[in-house]
Amino acid sequence: MLHFRVSTVLKEFFQTTLKRPLSGSRQKTWLPTRHCSSGAVSVDARAVCSRLTALHVAVHRPALRTASRAVPFRSYCTKPEGAVELDEQLRKDGVASEAPSDKRRNAGILPSLEDLLFYTVAEGQEKIPAHKFLTALKATGLRTGDPRLKECMEILKETLKNTSDGVTLDRHQFKKCVQSNIVLLTQAFRKKFVIPDFQSFTSHIDELYENAKNLSGGQVADYIPQLAKFSPDLWAVSLCTVDGQRHTVGDTKVPFCLQSCVKPLKYAVAVHDHGTEYVHSFIGKEPSGLRFNKLFLNEEDKPHNPMVNAGAIVCTSLIKQGASNAERFDYVMNFLKTMAGNEYVGFSNATFQSERESGDRNFAIGYYLKEKKCFPEGTDMTSVLDFYFQLCSIEVTCESASVMAATLANGGICPITGERVLSPEAVRNTLSLMHSCGMYDFSGQFAFHVGLPAKSGVAGGILLVVPNVMGIMCWSPPLDKLGNSVRGIQFCTDLVELFNFHNYDNLRHFAKKHDPRREGGDQRQHSFGPMDYESLQQELALKAPLWKKVSPTESHQDSSTTVVYRMDNVAK
Repeated sequence: MLHFRVSTVLKEFFQTTLKRPLSGSRQKTWLPTRHCSSGAVSVDARAVCSRLTALHVAVHRPALRTASRAVPFRSYCTKPEGAVELDEQLRKDGVASEAPSDKRRNAGILPSLEDLLFYTVAEGQEKIPAHKFLTALKATGLRTGDPRLKECMEILKETLKNTSDGVTLDRHQFKKCVQSNIVLLTQAFRKKFVIPDFQSFTSHIDELYENAKNLSGGQVADYIPQLAKFSPDLWAVSLCTVDGQRHTVGDTKVPFCLQSCVKPLKYAVAVHDHGTEYVHSFIGKEPSGLRFNKLFLNEEDKPHNPMVNAGAIVCTSLIKQGASNAERFDYVMNFLKTMAGNEYVGFSNATFQSERESGDRNFAIGYYLKEKKCFPEGTDMTSVLDFYFQLCSIEVTCESASVMAATLANGGICPITGERVLSPEAVRNTLSLMHSCGMYDFSGQFAFHVGLPAKSGVAGGILLVVPNVMGIMCWSPPLDKLGNSVRGIQFCTDLVELFNFHNYDNLRHFAKKHDPRREGGDQRQHSFGPMDYESLQQELALKAPLWKKVSPTESHQDSSTTVVYRMDNVAK
C-alpha cells in the first residue's frame, strides 16, 4: 500500500482541529467566495477540494538540528470557522457516516492505487496501449502467465474485445482490469520487490551465462544409457525470486531428469510429514567424505546423510509407508508440482527403465542397508528401490525447477501461488544439508567459494538457493570428474564473485560486491532534509500527474526547504 508523504498533512488536517492558525493569515472563512446556483453543499465541498493547498515543510539540516535544542516551528493547515460549519452541514446530510478514507477518496483528495498506476503507465496520455502495460509489467520481472495475475489478464482480454480499437484502454477500463491485483502490481511498479532493478540484474545474469557457455570441458554421464543421449551443447539458467520475478536464458524449456537433485526435495517431504527427530533416527547429518554411491555407513550403522545414495534410499522408504508405489509416486509428484507452482513436472519412463537395468550398485547398497536393518520395520527393499528409481526419473525444465528452488528460498511458500508447501522446519533442515553435503565430494569447496545451499545431479542440473532472495536452476549435461555440471559450477562461482550472495558476504565492512537487493528493508518511511530534494521528487514520481508542484523555496538563513503541493481537480 502506498504511503504518501503529502497525505500525512492532509490526514492531520481532517482528523485534528488545530488551534494554531497559519502565521500571517487572517482566515475568516475557509470557503471560497464562488457559489453554486443549486446551493448544494456537496458541490461546494468539491470546489473546495479542487483548490486545497497542503504544505510539506522539510526538516532542518542535521547540523542545525544538533546545534539547537529548541523545537522547530512547524506550520499546519487549519480548520477555520467555515470548515467547522461545513462539517456540521455534511453531518446533517449524512455524509459523515462514510469512512474517513472513503470521504477523502470520494472528495478526490486521496486518489486510488488504480489511478496512480494508470498515471504511472500512461505518462500523461489519456489512454494506455495494452502492449505498453504488458511490456512495463515484464520489465518488473512478473509474467503475464503468473497465477496471481490470472484474473487481471482474463479481464484485460475481455475488456480489449469491447474497446473500439481492441488495443487501448482508458482510465476506467484500466482500473477495472487491475483492481483485483492492485497490491501486487503497485509493489511491482514501485520497485518494492526483492530485486528492485530487475532488468539491470538480469543483464548481469545473461553475461554470466555467456561466459560459462564458452566452456567446453566435461563429459556427459553415460553409466545410465538414457542420459548419454543429451547433447553436450545444451545450457540453460532460470531464476525465480521470492516475489515471483522470473528470468530465463538458454535451453530452459528442454525437459531433463532431476536425478540426485530430487534428494533434497524428497528429504523435505519426509521431514514435513514425520518431523526431524523421526527422519534422523534412520539417517545421519554429517558429510561422508566419500563417493556418493559408496557402500559405507557411519559408526551408528546409519547412512551419513540424505544427499548420498544410501541416505536417499532410506529416506525414500520413509515416504507414505504402507502405501503402494503408485500412491507414493503420485503423492510426491503432487508435492513437487505444488512446489513448482503447477508448472511442468513429468516422468521419463525410458530413464526409469534404464536406471533399473543399470542399477546394480544401488541394488548392492539396498541389500547392504537391509542387512544392517537401516529401513523401518516391514519395508520391502526391492519396492523401495523401484520407487527410488522412479523419483530420480522425474522430469522438470529449468523454469519449473527454479520455482521449486524459490519455494525453498521463500521458507516453503511457493512464490507464484502463495501456497505453503513445506514446513519451516523442513526447509531449514533441507538447506542446511544442501549447504554441507549437496555437491558430492565438492561440497566443502562449494561451501567455501560459493557459500550457498545447492544440490547437483548427474543429468547436469544444479539446484541453487539464495535464501530469502531467489532460487536458480542451472543445467548443462557435461560433468566434471566429481559429477557436477562444468558450466553450472562456473556460473555459480561467477554469480557470487559479482553479487554479495555468499552467506558471509554481508558482514559489516567486508565485501565490496554488487547488492541487487533493497537495502534496509522497506524504505517507504523517510524524513526528507534539504539535500534530499531529488529523492523526494523520485519518491513522489507516481503522484506527479496528480500533485502539481507550485514552488520549492529555500531559506539562506536556515537552509531548510519548503515544498508546496496543490491538488488540482483530482476528482474530475
